[in-house]
This record gives sequence, C-alpha cells and structure tokens, in this order.
Amino acid sequence: MTLYLATGNKHKKAEMQQILPDYEIRIPSDDGIEFNPEETGTTFYENSMIKAKALWNLVKKPVIADDSGLCVDGLAGAPGIFTSRYAGKEFPKGRPDGKKISQEDQNRMLIEHLNSANPTTRACHYTCSIVLMFSEDRFFIAQETFEGELIESIDKQAGTGGFGYDPIVYLPQYGKTVAEISADEKNRISHRGKAVHAIAGILESLKKLENFN
Repeated sequence: MTLYLATGNKHKKAEMQQILPDYEIRIPSDDGIEFNPEETGTTFYENSMIKAKALWNLVKKPVIADDSGLCVDGLAGAPGIFTSRYAGKEFPKGRPDGKKISQEDQNRMLIEHLNSANPTTRACHYTCSIVLMFSEDRFFIAQETFEGELIESIDKQAGTGGFGYDPIVYLPQYGKTVAEISADEKNRISHRGKAVHAIAGILESLKKLENFN
C-alpha cells in the first residue's frame, strides 16, 4: 500500500519509511504536487488534520499527516505549534514578514530566550500529532510526546543525527542529546516514532479485518 505523507520534509519521509517498511511512503513533491496548506490551527492536532484533508483532496488515497514541535515548560509551552517559524524572544510565533531564520539561529535564540526567563526548570518535550486518513469521514489519530531538557548554552550542543532542535535537547536517561542517539533508537522512543508505531498498529489491525495491503 502507498501512503502519502503530508510534508515536503525529506527527513520526515525517511523516518516514516524506516518505521513503516511494509508501505511505500510518498510525499507530494515525489509526484510533482505543490503542497503548502495554510496551518491555521491552534493545536498540533488541528494542524495535522488541516494537512491531512488538504492532501487527501489532492490524491484521494490514504494519507498520513503530522504536526509536531518543541514545547519548553519555562516558556509556557513555546514555541509549540510555531516551532518551525520561531524567531527568538521578540518573535516567538514567527517574523511578521513570514521569513524563516536558520535552524542554527533558532537553536541559539531558543536557549537565550529560556535563559532570559530565569527558569526554574529546563524541561521540554516534543509533541507529535498524526492523522491517518482514508477519507474525510474516516480517519485515525495518535498523539505522543518525547521528554527532555534544553541545554544551558549553545556551546553544549552535540550530535549530528536527527534534525531541527535535536542537538540542543538533552536526554538525562541517556546522557546524550537527541542528535547523539542512533536513528533506530530515536524511532523507538521519539514523539514521532511512538505516534507512528501506534498508527502502524492501526494499519495492521485494519489489514487483518479488511484484508487490504
């Protein structure tokens, strides 16, 4: 079975393909489809549903859509749904002109933002909400988290694996940042990994019940 993934991010495609090896994962650009829906939701779930419906309307085939981000406790959950647009303390929801800054600047600014808030905790967590959609009226949802701590200084960032904020999110139980653990380990314990594994279980149950493949 082919599953269309509602993203332009090839890193997400690779992660999804590793977790769902029995399915062909395709993203819109693989078929020359322009895909950039406006994410107007106020929660991860709402944004994942917006993306799922938008892509399903284009391909009319099973779709997986996710929305994920990093939530920092000492910043009242910011950047949250604005993770990809985050542009520092002045623009936590993104720059007014819509221009995104580099990931390196985002990582540095987020640490500086938390430090300036004089936090009592450095706890943070990733959240991932995933929708598996077969039609506009038939869909399944899984939402998971992945807990860690924001490092104290950009000088302490470490690791070359993963992507995004992974080099600055420390996992006390492993003594490593998310970017330092293996891809297999990340897929097992991460927010997206756990949510996709839940979706994989749903797919397997449906396969047995409905004999699809």
